[in-house]
Formats: sequence, C-alpha cells, structure tokens
Amino acid sequence: MFSTSPIRDVAVIYGVETKRINDAVKNNPDKFPQNYMFELSELEFKDLRSKFSSAKFAKTRVLPKAFTEKGLYMLATILTSPQAIQATIYIIE
Repeated sequence: MFSTSPIRDVAVIYGVETKRINDAVKNNPDKFPQNYMFELSELEFKDLRSKFSSAKFAKTRVLPKAFTEKGLYMLATILTSPQAIQATIYIIE
C-alpha cells in the first residue's frame, strides 16, 4: 500500500515541530531514499490547497514534502519524543 503524509501532519503525529522533522531529514539524507520521501508536484499541491483552506498553505513558498509508509517508519526511528516512540510502535503493530 502506498500512502503519503505531509510533514505538518507527521509533526502532529510524532509530537514535534516541523523544524525537527526537516532537521532529521537534512541530517540523515542516506536514510530517506526517493521511495521514502518526495516533494509534491505543483498539481498535487494545488489539489491539496483546494481541499484544505489553510492560511499556512498560502505562506508556503516551496513545494511540501511527503513521506511514504517506509519514510514514516524511518523518521520514527530518528525522533525520540515519547509520542514518536508510540507512533513507531503503532507503525510496527
């Protein structure tokens, strides 16, 4: 199964700021190959904006990144918040 989760949603799931997720990815590029995380296309981002009216999307200057299920698991192994640990257990189960 292939699903995606934008970084903002992942931050909520793992109980961290989006900056922590961006830093984790930036500091561990070898742990996030292309099939673990990718950037949304212009069309995908436009579609996302049309479905969710959010002021935060209006401020976005770069295309958002999204994680696949594998990427979510890899990220969960890097983050150490209690909520991230619980998310890791949930993913494994």
